[in-house]
Amino acid sequence: MNVTSATDSTSKSSNSTGQTTTTSSNGVDYNTFLQLLIAEMKNQDPTNPMDTSQYMSQFAQLSTVEQAMQTNSKLDALLSSQSLSQANSLIGKTVSFTDSTGASFSGKVASVAINSDGSIATLQDGTKVAVGPGLTISQS
Repeated sequence: MNVTSATDSTSKSSNSTGQTTTTSSNGVDYNTFLQLLIAEMKNQDPTNPMDTSQYMSQFAQLSTVEQAMQTNSKLDALLSSQSLSQANSLIGKTVSFTDSTGASFSGKVASVAINSDGSIATLQDGTKVAVGPGLTISQS
Protein backbone atom coordinates (compact mmCIF):
# COMPACT_ATOMS: atom_id res chain seq x y z
CA MET A 1 0.00 0.00 0.00
CA ASN A 2 1.41 3.39 -0.99
CA VAL A 3 0.14 6.16 1.31
CA THR A 4 1.79 9.56 1.63
CA SER A 5 2.72 10.97 5.01
CA ALA A 6 0.04 12.73 7.04
CA THR A 7 2.50 15.38 8.17
CA ASP A 8 4.45 17.69 5.94
CA SER A 9 7.86 18.99 6.82
CA THR A 10 9.89 21.38 4.75
CA SER A 11 13.38 22.65 5.19
CA LYS A 12 14.66 26.09 4.18
CA SER A 13 18.26 27.20 4.11
CA SER A 14 19.42 30.77 4.51
CA ASN A 15 22.43 31.76 2.36
CA SER A 16 23.53 34.73 4.46
CA THR A 17 23.93 32.93 7.78
CA GLY A 18 24.27 29.31 6.75
CA GLN A 19 21.65 28.31 9.32
CA THR A 20 18.93 25.84 8.49
CA THR A 21 15.38 26.41 9.65
CA THR A 22 12.93 23.53 9.73
CA THR A 23 9.20 24.08 9.82
CA SER A 24 6.69 21.31 10.17
CA SER A 25 2.96 21.05 10.09
CA ASN A 26 1.47 18.51 12.47
CA GLY A 27 -2.08 19.03 11.21
CA VAL A 28 -3.79 16.96 8.56
CA ASP A 29 -5.23 19.06 5.78
CA TYR A 30 -8.42 18.30 3.87
CA ASN A 31 -6.73 16.57 0.91
CA THR A 32 -4.54 14.39 3.11
CA PHE A 33 -7.53 13.33 5.19
CA LEU A 34 -9.44 12.42 2.02
CA GLN A 35 -6.47 10.44 0.65
CA LEU A 36 -6.14 8.49 3.89
CA LEU A 37 -9.86 7.71 3.98
CA ILE A 38 -9.85 6.49 0.36
CA ALA A 39 -6.72 4.40 0.97
CA GLU A 40 -8.37 2.83 4.02
CA MET A 41 -11.50 1.98 2.03
CA LYS A 42 -9.51 0.52 -0.90
CA ASN A 43 -7.36 -1.67 1.32
CA GLN A 44 -9.91 -3.00 3.77
CA ASP A 45 -10.28 -6.74 4.19
CA PRO A 46 -13.32 -7.91 2.17
CA THR A 47 -14.01 -10.66 4.70
CA ASN A 48 -14.00 -8.12 7.54
CA PRO A 49 -15.19 -4.78 6.14
CA MET A 50 -14.88 -1.54 8.04
CA ASP A 51 -17.54 -0.89 10.63
CA THR A 52 -20.31 1.33 9.19
CA SER A 53 -20.44 3.52 12.29
CA GLN A 54 -16.70 4.10 12.03
CA TYR A 55 -17.07 5.05 8.36
CA MET A 56 -19.89 7.47 9.17
CA SER A 57 -17.83 9.01 11.97
CA GLN A 58 -14.93 9.61 9.58
CA PHE A 59 -17.29 11.00 6.94
CA ALA A 60 -18.75 13.40 9.53
CA GLN A 61 -15.23 14.53 10.42
CA LEU A 62 -14.50 15.12 6.74
CA SER A 63 -17.69 17.16 6.41
CA THR A 64 -16.79 19.22 9.49
CA VAL A 65 -13.32 19.97 8.10
CA GLU A 66 -14.80 21.02 4.75
CA GLN A 67 -17.34 23.33 6.43
CA ALA A 68 -14.61 24.90 8.58
CA MET A 69 -12.52 25.57 5.46
CA GLN A 70 -15.50 27.21 3.73
CA THR A 71 -16.19 29.33 6.84
CA ASN A 72 -12.56 30.50 6.95
CA SER A 73 -12.66 31.37 3.25
CA LYS A 74 -15.84 33.42 3.69
CA LEU A 75 -14.43 35.14 6.77
CA ASP A 76 -11.30 36.14 4.84
CA ALA A 77 -13.49 37.59 2.06
CA LEU A 78 -15.56 39.50 4.61
CA LEU A 79 -12.46 40.97 6.29
CA SER A 80 -11.04 42.01 2.90
CA SER A 81 -14.32 43.69 2.01
CA GLN A 82 -14.37 45.53 5.33
CA SER A 83 -10.77 46.72 4.83
CA LEU A 84 -11.62 48.04 1.37
CA SER A 85 -14.67 49.85 2.70
CA GLN A 86 -12.65 51.48 5.47
CA ALA A 87 -9.91 52.45 3.02
CA ASN A 88 -12.46 54.00 0.65
CA SER A 89 -13.87 56.13 3.48
CA LEU A 90 -10.40 57.64 4.15
CA ILE A 91 -9.86 59.03 0.64
CA GLY A 92 -10.32 62.79 0.59
CA LYS A 93 -10.13 63.16 4.39
CA THR A 94 -7.43 65.14 6.19
CA VAL A 95 -5.11 63.15 8.45
CA SER A 96 -2.50 64.33 10.90
CA PHE A 97 0.21 62.33 12.61
CA THR A 98 3.53 62.61 14.41
CA ASP A 99 6.45 60.56 13.09
CA SER A 100 9.18 58.85 15.12
CA THR A 101 11.32 62.02 15.16
CA GLY A 102 8.53 64.05 16.76
CA ALA A 103 7.69 66.07 13.62
CA SER A 104 3.99 66.66 12.97
CA PHE A 105 2.52 66.17 9.50
CA SER A 106 -0.88 66.80 8.02
CA GLY A 107 -2.39 66.25 4.60
CA LYS A 108 -5.28 65.05 2.51
CA VAL A 109 -5.43 61.32 1.68
CA ALA A 110 -5.09 60.69 -2.07
CA SER A 111 -5.08 56.88 -1.99
CA VAL A 112 -4.93 53.91 0.37
CA ALA A 113 -3.08 50.64 -0.27
CA ILE A 114 -3.98 47.49 1.65
CA ASN A 115 -1.37 44.78 2.19
CA SER A 116 -0.81 41.96 4.65
CA ASP A 117 0.66 44.36 7.25
CA GLY A 118 -2.31 46.74 7.16
CA SER A 119 -3.32 49.88 5.31
CA ILE A 120 -0.92 52.54 4.03
CA ALA A 121 -2.38 55.95 3.17
CA THR A 122 -0.64 58.10 0.55
CA LEU A 123 -1.15 61.84 1.01
CA GLN A 124 -1.42 64.29 -1.87
CA ASP A 125 2.20 65.37 -1.35
CA GLY A 126 3.38 61.74 -1.69
CA THR A 127 3.94 61.10 2.03
CA LYS A 128 3.05 57.54 3.06
CA VAL A 129 1.62 56.87 6.50
CA ALA A 130 0.44 53.66 8.19
CA VAL A 131 -3.23 53.75 9.09
CA GLY A 132 -3.43 52.89 12.76
CA PRO A 133 -2.77 54.23 16.25
CA GLY A 134 -1.55 57.82 16.35
CA LEU A 135 -3.36 58.86 13.15
CA THR A 136 -5.98 61.59 13.52
CA ILE A 137 -8.65 61.72 10.80
CA SER A 138 -10.79 64.79 10.21
CA GLN A 139 -13.23 66.06 7.59
CA SER A 140 -11.68 68.16 4.86
